[in-house]
Amino acid sequence: HTHTHTTSRTSSIMASLLLPALFISHGGGPSFFLEGGSFAPMDKNSKAAKELRQLHQRHVVDKPKAILVISAHWETEVVEVTSAQQTNNLLFDYYGFPEHTYQLQYPCPGAPWLTRRVQELLLQKDIPCKQNSERGLDHGVFVPLMLMYPNADIPVVQVSLRSPGVGAIDTAFHRQLGQALAPLRREGVLIVGSGFATHNMRGLPRDQADAFSQWLNDAVERKSTEDLVNWETRAPHARAAHPREEHLIPLIVAAAAAEVQQDDADDGDDPREWTTLCSLPLSMGSGNWFHFNNYKFA
Repeated sequence: HTHTHTTSRTSSIMASLLLPALFISHGGGPSFFLEGGSFAPMDKNSKAAKELRQLHQRHVVDKPKAILVISAHWETEVVEVTSAQQTNNLLFDYYGFPEHTYQLQYPCPGAPWLTRRVQELLLQKDIPCKQNSERGLDHGVFVPLMLMYPNADIPVVQVSLRSPGVGAIDTAFHRQLGQALAPLRREGVLIVGSGFATHNMRGLPRDQADAFSQWLNDAVERKSTEDLVNWETRAPHARAAHPREEHLIPLIVAAAAAEVQQDDADDGDDPREWTTLCSLPLSMGSGNWFHFNNYKFA
């Protein structure tokens, strides 16, 4: 079994290589392309922006063959997957920002092979899945990727959250979704859940934001998908941190994509490494705290 090393590194993806799954906090709309003002804690000069810019060389050493993103900003009744044949369009799904933020460009290619593979994997687990050729990538996808992989040379596919339209999004289902997608990690695909560690637009006091964030970090360090799935009853200030759960669900998908690798384990030894990459409390005005946390599931 010989390893060939090439200068491009794209072809150094070995079948045996297991890419991590990530959860990233994606900022406020296009905040990473603004400077100062009310978005200063998440602007282009912020520590949060720096975390995303440095993420791949620090934590995902190999260049992925493709990136699969599950964003908080796309909900459908049946799981859908983007199927752009060539370049992905962008969906500027934010409002009231400066004009230049609606001219951002991230001309990454689609990956029809990955779209088909996602459908295949989901159908194997009896999860219905539809292709969507119209949908562009929303800001939960292109904004962080512009910082993480600025060259836009890696194909990107997006998968939706399954939402009943009314009522809560089913966390147990999204655990199954992540488990179904797990084989992609052996196929050169970087799975990225994109949301926010806390997400209350009406305001969240610092102590509650900190307590919820600490619980989340602990659940990740304990490798407890069980806790994450049951966050609403187990986490402190759960519904204050997430009045609606769409920004947390991508975390459950990413974690679940890294919980079925037990075949590599020796007796009782869990080889997985789940780590908190950063946990930044950000003040977005009086009594309005957000936690910008990124996690790696390997």
